[in-house]
Amino acid sequence: MAHMLIFGMGYAASHLAGRLQARGWEVLGTTRDGRGDTIAFADETAVLIALRDATHILSSVPPVDGIDPVLARYGEAIALSPAGWTGYLSSTGVYGDAGGAWVDESAPVKGRRPDRNAADAAWGGLRSDVRVFRLPGIYGPGRSILDRIGEGRAHRIALPGQVFSRVHVDDIAGGVMASFRGPAGVYNLADDEPCHQNRLVEWGCAMLGVPVPPLQTLDEAGLSPAARAFYAENRRVANGKAKRLLGWAPKYPTFREGLAACR
Repeated sequence: MAHMLIFGMGYAASHLAGRLQARGWEVLGTTRDGRGDTIAFADETAVLIALRDATHILSSVPPVDGIDPVLARYGEAIALSPAGWTGYLSSTGVYGDAGGAWVDESAPVKGRRPDRNAADAAWGGLRSDVRVFRLPGIYGPGRSILDRIGEGRAHRIALPGQVFSRVHVDDIAGGVMASFRGPAGVYNLADDEPCHQNRLVEWGCAMLGVPVPPLQTLDEAGLSPAARAFYAENRRVANGKAKRLLGWAPKYPTFREGLAACR
């Protein structure tokens, strides 16, 4: 039986786990406190046993306080694991600002977070079977612009020319699963239509039949530092490599199909 060990059962990883379990896989994940059917990240005995039994290993844990906690604690054991597939959910933030240009996997890693850049590189060099998945903004049921509109947290920001890529959570799972049959390497998983965030807000408001929020500057919107940082980078993420080498294609190629599936 195929057995996946997932470090960090967050939104995307939990969705993948459900897809795999529906296909008969055994999936075990870690969380900080070992809630539910997971094991506690700090329970080294349980984690090392799981690593010994795993056929596939995935980490979705981002760097914390400047270090990758999974590599810091279990990197050596993962490197020596008998598993035949290893994956890491990284971020397209490693590319940094591209001024709206297209970036593919050959683009230089020059993101504004050195810890994220370092983790991306460290996972890529850990084993010969590693797949690094660089992900843009993740959305899906319960976590989309429709939810933010409903909660009154959606903004339209006056930044002409600003472009973002995004990916539906189901397409992340599809890309990871497609890589089971494809070669190791770095892959961007993104939809086919990068666009300004305002288009999502406007489309979502039309779907819900509510007025669009006013156009504001970043200062007027009163965004958090994390939200402001979202607008500090401008790029279009190319997904051609995953299509060519993995035979993957997004089920939701644009935000229109993706948001329709979120209702």
